[in-house]
Amino acid sequence: MGKLICILEDDAGIRDILQFLLLEEGYQVASYTTVNEFLSRKHINPDLYLLDVMLPDGNGMAVCKLLKADPQTTDIPVIMMSAHADIQQMTSGCNAEEFVVKPFDIFVLLKKIVDLLNLKSAGKDI
Repeated sequence: MGKLICILEDDAGIRDILQFLLLEEGYQVASYTTVNEFLSRKHINPDLYLLDVMLPDGNGMAVCKLLKADPQTTDIPVIMMSAHADIQQMTSGCNAEEFVVKPFDIFVLLKKIVDLLNLKSAGKDI
Protein backbone atom coordinates (compact mmCIF):
# COMPACT_ATOMS: atom_id res chain seq x y z
CA MET A 1 0.00 0.00 0.00
CA GLY A 2 1.16 3.52 -0.77
CA LYS A 3 1.91 6.25 1.70
CA LEU A 4 -1.04 8.23 3.02
CA ILE A 5 -1.36 11.92 2.13
CA CYS A 6 -3.92 14.04 3.93
CA ILE A 7 -5.37 16.98 1.95
CA LEU A 8 -7.18 19.92 3.55
CA GLU A 9 -8.57 21.96 0.63
CA ASP A 10 -11.99 23.61 0.31
CA ASP A 11 -11.90 24.12 -3.47
CA ALA A 12 -13.53 21.00 -4.94
CA GLY A 13 -11.74 21.32 -8.29
CA ILE A 14 -8.26 21.57 -6.77
CA ARG A 15 -9.03 18.85 -4.21
CA ASP A 16 -10.35 16.47 -6.87
CA ILE A 17 -7.37 17.02 -9.17
CA LEU A 18 -4.90 16.53 -6.33
CA GLN A 19 -6.69 13.42 -5.15
CA PHE A 20 -6.82 11.95 -8.67
CA LEU A 21 -3.16 12.64 -9.41
CA LEU A 22 -1.94 11.35 -6.04
CA LEU A 23 -3.99 8.16 -6.40
CA GLU A 24 -2.52 7.73 -9.91
CA GLU A 25 0.96 8.06 -8.36
CA GLY A 26 0.17 5.21 -5.96
CA TYR A 27 -0.55 7.19 -2.80
CA GLN A 28 -3.51 6.72 -0.49
CA VAL A 29 -5.44 9.95 0.01
CA ALA A 30 -7.70 11.28 2.73
CA SER A 31 -9.25 14.64 1.90
CA TYR A 32 -11.16 17.20 3.94
CA THR A 33 -12.94 20.44 3.04
CA THR A 34 -13.05 22.21 6.41
CA VAL A 35 -10.87 22.63 9.48
CA ASN A 36 -13.60 21.08 11.66
CA GLU A 37 -13.84 18.03 9.42
CA PHE A 38 -10.04 17.72 9.40
CA LEU A 39 -9.71 18.03 13.18
CA SER A 40 -12.36 15.36 13.75
CA ARG A 41 -10.64 12.81 11.49
CA LYS A 42 -10.47 9.29 12.90
CA HIS A 43 -7.72 7.72 10.77
CA ILE A 44 -4.14 7.17 11.76
CA ASN A 45 -1.72 9.97 11.08
CA PRO A 46 -0.64 10.26 7.45
CA ASP A 47 2.84 10.39 5.97
CA LEU A 48 2.33 13.97 4.73
CA TYR A 49 -0.14 16.85 5.09
CA LEU A 50 -1.12 19.11 2.19
CA LEU A 51 -2.93 22.14 3.63
CA ASP A 52 -4.65 25.11 2.02
CA VAL A 53 -4.25 28.41 3.87
CA MET A 54 -7.66 30.03 3.40
CA LEU A 55 -10.53 27.79 4.47
CA PRO A 56 -14.21 28.53 5.11
CA ASP A 57 -13.99 27.86 8.85
CA GLY A 58 -10.38 28.62 9.69
CA ASN A 59 -6.83 28.95 8.54
CA GLY A 60 -4.46 26.24 7.34
CA MET A 61 -1.51 27.97 9.02
CA ALA A 62 -3.27 27.59 12.39
CA VAL A 63 -3.80 23.90 11.60
CA CYS A 64 -0.11 23.61 10.73
CA LYS A 65 0.82 25.17 14.09
CA LEU A 66 -1.40 22.63 15.88
CA LEU A 67 0.19 19.75 13.98
CA LYS A 68 3.73 20.95 14.66
CA ALA A 69 2.95 21.48 18.37
CA ASP A 70 1.60 17.94 18.82
CA PRO A 71 4.29 15.31 19.60
CA GLN A 72 2.33 12.72 17.57
CA THR A 73 2.35 14.81 14.39
CA THR A 74 5.31 17.17 14.75
CA ASP A 75 7.57 15.08 12.49
CA ILE A 76 5.01 14.64 9.70
CA PRO A 77 5.91 16.90 6.76
CA VAL A 78 3.50 19.71 5.88
CA ILE A 79 3.15 21.46 2.53
CA MET A 80 1.13 24.68 2.62
CA MET A 81 -0.75 25.93 -0.47
CA SER A 82 -2.16 29.39 -1.06
CA ALA A 83 -3.21 31.73 -3.83
CA HIS A 84 -3.41 34.68 -1.43
CA ALA A 85 -0.57 34.44 1.08
CA ASP A 86 2.97 35.19 0.06
CA ILE A 87 5.89 32.97 1.03
CA GLN A 88 7.12 35.45 3.67
CA GLN A 89 3.71 35.47 5.33
CA MET A 90 3.48 31.69 5.26
CA THR A 91 6.97 31.09 6.63
CA SER A 92 6.29 33.39 9.56
CA GLY A 93 2.89 31.79 10.09
CA CYS A 94 3.91 28.17 10.64
CA ASN A 95 6.78 25.71 10.44
CA ALA A 96 5.72 23.87 7.30
CA GLU A 97 8.47 22.13 5.38
CA GLU A 98 7.33 23.45 1.99
CA PHE A 99 5.11 26.15 0.50
CA VAL A 100 3.51 26.32 -2.94
CA VAL A 101 1.72 29.27 -4.46
CA LYS A 102 -1.47 28.59 -6.43
CA PRO A 103 -1.74 28.10 -9.27
CA PHE A 104 1.05 25.58 -9.01
CA ASP A 105 2.74 23.22 -11.40
CA ILE A 106 1.51 19.76 -10.40
CA PHE A 107 4.86 18.19 -11.33
CA VAL A 108 6.71 20.60 -9.03
CA LEU A 109 4.27 19.74 -6.23
CA LEU A 110 4.69 15.99 -6.86
CA LYS A 111 8.49 16.39 -6.70
CA LYS A 112 8.21 18.23 -3.37
CA ILE A 113 5.99 15.43 -2.04
CA VAL A 114 8.40 12.70 -3.18
CA ASP A 115 11.41 14.57 -1.78
CA LEU A 116 9.77 15.10 1.63
CA LEU A 117 8.59 11.51 1.86
CA ASN A 118 12.04 10.23 0.88
CA LEU A 119 13.67 12.39 3.57
CA LYS A 120 11.17 11.15 6.14
CA SER A 121 11.73 7.51 5.09
CA ALA A 122 15.48 7.98 5.37
CA GLY A 123 14.96 9.19 8.94
CA LYS A 124 16.53 12.55 8.24
CA ASP A 125 15.43 15.76 9.88
CA ILE A 126 13.24 17.70 7.54
